[in-house]
Amino acid sequence: MSSVRTGVRTIVSFHAHPDDEALLTAGTLARLAAEGHRVVLVVATAGAAGLVSSDLTGDLAAIRTEEVRRSARLLGCARVVMLGYDDSGLDGRLDATRSFAHAEVDVAAARLAAVLDEERADAVTIYDAAGGYGHPDHVQVHHVGARAAQLAGTPMVLEATVDRDLLQRALRLTRRLPLPADFDADRFATAYTPRSALTHRVDVRRYAAQKRAAMAAHATQLSGGTDARTLRVFLRLPRPVFRAVFGHEWFVEHGRTPSRPPLDDVLAGLTRPDGHRPGANGRRS
Repeated sequence: MSSVRTGVRTIVSFHAHPDDEALLTAGTLARLAAEGHRVVLVVATAGAAGLVSSDLTGDLAAIRTEEVRRSARLLGCARVVMLGYDDSGLDGRLDATRSFAHAEVDVAAARLAAVLDEERADAVTIYDAAGGYGHPDHVQVHHVGARAAQLAGTPMVLEATVDRDLLQRALRLTRRLPLPADFDADRFATAYTPRSALTHRVDVRRYAAQKRAAMAAHATQLSGGTDARTLRVFLRLPRPVFRAVFGHEWFVEHGRTPSRPPLDDVLAGLTRPDGHRPGANGRRS
């Protein structure tokens, strides 16, 4: 029986590094899985350029791969695919021979499109054009993901992002928190997406515990470089505060005009009962 007839959809969530899925989309993925949909996580790199504690021994890439697999299990994901590119680092200056940021977009997109085809994906999540806060691997996720959806004819493309207006207010309120020494609030002035452009504000408060657990699964990202790593700060929040802060996630659906209020259901656009899946010439742009 086809997934369309049973109402089950397949959503592929594409991310740059382990822990990105926990920060931007964990609540939505947990909600989709709980609603009976198939959720597939694709990660471009193993995040081996991230800061870690000097006490860590072993292969960081292998450890972080296991961490993202654990996070995926906690969220209810059915499958994890690692594309195997090298982490480009925040400044994008690492060895370009295998780094994701320097990969040819069409080549990388073809690899992701193969997963979309295999899964008969109804939707794919990527990042906004700015890559959120500008990490070169995140920017590449946007370009590669959009091109892969075009190649595969995936009918829905959703940019995972953050409400910039809300973020700016939060940053003004959290200046007294013990944030990392290298944390620069000013760089978020043009990060993510203004509220007026958002198409979805997804209520994930029921899945806050799973989102918190997914963050905690990335143990290597809780220390290293400074004791005030961003994930560690988030996990120190009291649970009611965590639920309030991380109780919503935001998306921009390609081809959809923002409405007020924004949509809560990320799959609301997949309403065709006949299972029609527009190809490259009929996809939303």
